[in-house]
Amino acid sequence: MKSTAKKEFSYFRLKLETYLSDHFPEMMGDTSFITARADEALTAYCDAVAQGFSHLEAESMASEVLFQGLHFSKYDTLVSVLENEFEKELPSPLPERLSPILLRNKAIQDVFSEYDLTDDFGASPEYEKLYTELTGTIVLLIEANNLPMIGGTTKNNDGTMCPK
Repeated sequence: MKSTAKKEFSYFRLKLETYLSDHFPEMMGDTSFITARADEALTAYCDAVAQGFSHLEAESMASEVLFQGLHFSKYDTLVSVLENEFEKELPSPLPERLSPILLRNKAIQDVFSEYDLTDDFGASPEYEKLYTELTGTIVLLIEANNLPMIGGTTKNNDGTMCPK
């Protein structure tokens, strides 16, 4: 007899999965995190309603719980670097497709690990430093792996880069 797992439909679960899909695709497979966080948000919502808050206020409180720690996205940062610094070499949709691959790269992971990536990191002075380091690391990865670029540069026999 064939056994099938039934996926629970939850407003907060679907809301979180949509957000993760757009900003944290690397977390989409973490079903225990998704389930736990959706349950926490539902509990926060129910508690708020029981305390007399309106449904809109309760939903806002639940969203704070749902998205806690998820306001700064490594994926979004990489997409931004690729779109802004490599727009000619990597036209859309390549930045969105390349970012999950880069997130698994050890050199990129090492750059991110040097920073305390809190929810408000994107507004901190350290963000510009991270952005610059990521840009340099991506250039080094392209050069070290002699990756082809669309409308970009190519490596000469002497190792220098020149326009195509």
